[in-house]
Amino acid sequence: MLSVSEALSYNQDAIGIGRKGTIDKPYILRAPFWTVDTLFYAIPRKENALPYVYSIFQKINWREKDESTGVPSLSKVAINNIQVFTCKKTEQTKIGDYFQKLDTLIEQKEKKHQKLEQFKKAMLSKMFPKSGADTPAIRFKGFSGKWEEKRLGEIVNRYDNLRVPISASNRIAGDTPYYGANGIQDYVQGFTHEGEFILVAEDGANDLKNYPVHYVNGKIWVNNHAHVLQAKRDIADNKFLKYAISKINIEPFLVGGGRAKLNANIMMNVNIFAPKIKEQTKIGNFFQKLDTLIELQLQEI
Repeated sequence: MLSVSEALSYNQDAIGIGRKGTIDKPYILRAPFWTVDTLFYAIPRKENALPYVYSIFQKINWREKDESTGVPSLSKVAINNIQVFTCKKTEQTKIGDYFQKLDTLIEQKEKKHQKLEQFKKAMLSKMFPKSGADTPAIRFKGFSGKWEEKRLGEIVNRYDNLRVPISASNRIAGDTPYYGANGIQDYVQGFTHEGEFILVAEDGANDLKNYPVHYVNGKIWVNNHAHVLQAKRDIADNKFLKYAISKINIEPFLVGGGRAKLNANIMMNVNIFAPKIKEQTKIGNFFQKLDTLIELQLQEI
């Protein structure tokens, strides 16, 4: 049913799939195309069947066809021996068109999500002071003056003493999010904290460059791998602090070897720049709304 070749160039649309390495992500090659020898291509006998054949390629578990013991690899023989169910041409066209429209919609959503992420990154760069500066490049109307540099311990309280770790086997399933270093791990009964907090990974962070920092609001259960911070009333805003802390390069403050740790005393002595509370609230709300839009796009995708 499937027939593939090793492509160099061709003047008809085809479906490409890797011979080595990434072998499980087929994609459409638009003619004229030029490829390398690590790629196979398949050209449907009827050009209007391309979307249908592409949908077949997406449905196959290519990892099961891996013939190597090292780098994943496919062979022409393995692909050409795949047996698939097919149908009449008119139904193939219907099915292919349906999935092509769905892929187009997904691609549009992914592009919108990417643009929102890029916009957020740009605004974080412009709405917080750059290194060596005490004012940001962009501010909301009505705000002026220098931002103040303060120790984190001056503007937040720490509630690590309320944390309670529970092994997976001892957790009772419930509605309360159970947080670890990198976010929600489970949902359990009961809670350790209630209110607005910022959770900062203590140890076990999965990304030291984009260090895990989460804003939470409501009942939560936190284990001993995340610091629990809360803004001091009338001094700091929790949402603002989430983004302000996220912008800090945490790596220089980490201690330990393989499992890097952010010591509580070191963390509380880290300096951050912050404006007056009203401007903090404005900035925090702006970025939280932006994150909500980004999350909605992900859910739609």
